[in-house]
Amino acid sequence: MATSADPTPSAVDLTGEIEVLGRVADSSNLAVIARVSTLPGGHVIYKPVRGERPLWDFPDGTLAGREVAAHVVSELGGWDVVPPTVLRDGPLGPGSVQLWIGDPFDPVAGDVVVDLVPEGQTPEGWHEVLDGETPGGRAVTVVHSGADDVRSLAVLDAALNNSDRKGSHCLRDKDGRLWAIDHGVTFSPTPKLRTVLWGWAGEPLTDADSARLRRLRTALDDEADRDRLLALLPEADVEALALRVARLLERGVHPYPRGDWPSVPWPPL
Repeated sequence: MATSADPTPSAVDLTGEIEVLGRVADSSNLAVIARVSTLPGGHVIYKPVRGERPLWDFPDGTLAGREVAAHVVSELGGWDVVPPTVLRDGPLGPGSVQLWIGDPFDPVAGDVVVDLVPEGQTPEGWHEVLDGETPGGRAVTVVHSGADDVRSLAVLDAALNNSDRKGSHCLRDKDGRLWAIDHGVTFSPTPKLRTVLWGWAGEPLTDADSARLRRLRTALDDEADRDRLLALLPEADVEALALRVARLLERGVHPYPRGDWPSVPWPPL
């Protein structure tokens, strides 16, 4: 998580020379920890396009652009929950470069956003997602925080059509601020929402989240803002984003899981 030496996220400069420090071992695609010369005291995660594994349901070489587009949408709508992320060249070729929240070499445990608890023992103020078993056969329930910022993230994910919102992709820094990472499989024109944040399904959107969606809808009608996304995503994906935003505002509720697509990523954490 974040340390006292971390740069202020709103003031980061990711344009400097990249120094690769090591590979993120558990990443499904090539991802490396790096320093950027214009970011003293901080680290970044650099995901080169050349390291993306082909996927059957996303065009090749587009995951890095989706990482950056998620940051742009978060910014345009006022969620401000995706760390600063840019698309740029580096020692392993073009890719996404994102501010690392915290110190990758000295992690500090923060508040948990998604957790496993003994089956049926959902803590007060939390939401149950599903029951399951650990590899060792222990009966557990997947739960997530009921905090307002987590609820807003669920709305952002619905707009992004995020197909991989795991618990480990939700982080709190040393000040308790929520951050969301790993957005390579987002923005598909085909409905693919797969998330652990289903606790508000069917409930009315909050006024604050409706305002964020309206702000994003206005931005998508602006030529300059739309062009920012078209530089990162296929046109069909940008059109689908606009349709999802309009649908969320029209219905005014958090979406339900679809029956024709796995609704929760596995593992969920």
